[in-house]
Amino acid sequence: MDLVLNVADRYFFTPYVYPSSWPEGRPLRQIISLLAVTNLGIVVLYLCLGWLSYQFIFDRNLMKHPLFLKNQVWREIKLSMTSLPIISIPTVAIFFLEVRGYSQLYDNIEESLTGWSFMLFSMISFVLFTDGSDLCYAPFPQHFHKLHHVFKIPTPFASHAFHPLDGFMSSLPYHIYPFLFPLDKVLYLALYIFVNIWTLSIHDGNYCVPGPLQAVVNGAAHHTDHHLFFTVNYGQYFTLWDRISGSYRTPSVLEGKGPGLIAEGKMNGHPTGNGTKSKEE
Repeated sequence: MDLVLNVADRYFFTPYVYPSSWPEGRPLRQIISLLAVTNLGIVVLYLCLGWLSYQFIFDRNLMKHPLFLKNQVWREIKLSMTSLPIISIPTVAIFFLEVRGYSQLYDNIEESLTGWSFMLFSMISFVLFTDGSDLCYAPFPQHFHKLHHVFKIPTPFASHAFHPLDGFMSSLPYHIYPFLFPLDKVLYLALYIFVNIWTLSIHDGNYCVPGPLQAVVNGAAHHTDHHLFFTVNYGQYFTLWDRISGSYRTPSVLEGKGPGLIAEGKMNGHPTGNGTKSKEE
């Protein structure tokens, strides 16, 4: 986060906010600045990307599902916007340690072990590490995670709708990784943005993973079943760890009985009688 903080200091905080008696390296100033940058960044990512996904990708037919809640989109946004500032407090504590040089983040590719090949290895290992860590974390705070599962048929705005403790704990593997393994700073920022985009994508109700990858990639179809059944398809990116642990479930929609078909009033080609009007309309 020191890259982001340096840019914010140069173009905003130093010339317009802080007095000259508060130098850029002052710990208290760094903490306050990190709080501001972190909250602004995640809110912009969440609202802008969530709106784009909701407008252009999300399947509106899912809003006709009988489990889609009244005023659900507003409830998802409200929970997210309430929780994100609280989640940012322990998150900023970790970012502060990064800025002070306690992590294994490095500035230049020349500092990596084997150059570009290590960058590729870092991307793969980051995804596998965080994916597996999510599964290890999953069985513990079920009471807190149930708040996220109130939204059985999620929209993209449910992507960040967590209890604050649950939200921070689920993000912890992403913050732990650069303290355990070397990682390029620019790559870390790119992965941070990617994680947020991916989290939105698995809540967008668009079951568009290509056929050959459906058994490997944990897409929206898999994650929708996680919302419906709670104890299956914990993975964030891949189905690997769920298959190893026995929590994998073939997505209902791929078996012709998913929520999209129910919303349209069909089940295996037969009427279900559940095609109700959207509660948002």
